[in-house]
Amino acid sequence: MKLITAIVKPFKVDEIREALSDLGIQGMTLTEVKGFGRQKGHTELYRGAEYAVDFLPKIRIELAIPDEQLQSVLEAIQSSARTGRIGDGKIFVQPLDHVIRIRTGECDEQAL
Repeated sequence: MKLITAIVKPFKVDEIREALSDLGIQGMTLTEVKGFGRQKGHTELYRGAEYAVDFLPKIRIELAIPDEQLQSVLEAIQSSARTGRIGDGKIFVQPLDHVIRIRTGECDEQAL
């Protein structure tokens, strides 16, 4: 099993969710986060004054999947999150040792 964490632009979330749903992914966790990478923020104008926005709003998507779905899930996230401009985000993949569904006690892939 793998734990996938994707940091993406907020307006791409619906497109990503639809692409993952088409693959049969039944659940994910979304968190509103702020951060910066190479983009290093941007400047905005507010009431005539310019100020720097160092941390940009992003969405963190986390989902646990069986190993055999890894490649198709990565491709779905990557293709639906891509705008071609700086700040599109990152995808992190980590091994997932153990999962337990609290309600039923099911473990590992049965719990996904």
